[in-house]
Amino acid sequence: MSNGDIFYVFGIALAVSAVLISLLGLRSEKFPGRAFPLVILWFAILVGGATTFAVLHGKDEEKAKEPELVKAGKEIELEESGAPRGVQPAQGGGQTPVQAKAKGPGGTLKLAASPTQLAFDTKSLSSKPGKVTIDFSNPSMLEHDVAIEQNGKQIAISKLIANGKTSVSANLAPGTYTFLCTVPGHAEAGMEGTLIIK
Repeated sequence: MSNGDIFYVFGIALAVSAVLISLLGLRSEKFPGRAFPLVILWFAILVGGATTFAVLHGKDEEKAKEPELVKAGKEIELEESGAPRGVQPAQGGGQTPVQAKAKGPGGTLKLAASPTQLAFDTKSLSSKPGKVTIDFSNPSMLEHDVAIEQNGKQIAISKLIANGKTSVSANLAPGTYTFLCTVPGHAEAGMEGTLIIK
């Protein structure tokens, strides 16, 4: 039996109990008398159960809708990036032709997601021009990725991971870039920072 079913059982029991208690109260002046503590306890159990399973049912629905929200977020990103429908942005180090011309030694940078918050372990990274790789680790069960953008245009994006490691690479010319998590709402909550190439 799901949390939703149990919630409805408690809700129906609460409504039926309220009607029955009202009828008994109207028929007998002495009701509830000594049974008053039991009536209060009964309603406390029903209200507590209904509230608890309403919250659990809400969480179940939220979890069930999460893949749809992620998919919708990616479709919005594709539309904003101007990519044709059905074409995914470059994964795991894809780059634009302009960025592929950058020369220099590049570098490998470390970045990690917080295990408990929507945050990276740093707000700034820096490297020399050339092939820049961000080694990303996510100790959280919540999925994150890391993308490199400049002026709102995505240059490269890693795989979406939970409790794992991945990396993203791009040939970057000197300039200021943004690294961020592209999961809807995560960058707005603080999962973004500045990447300086000089």
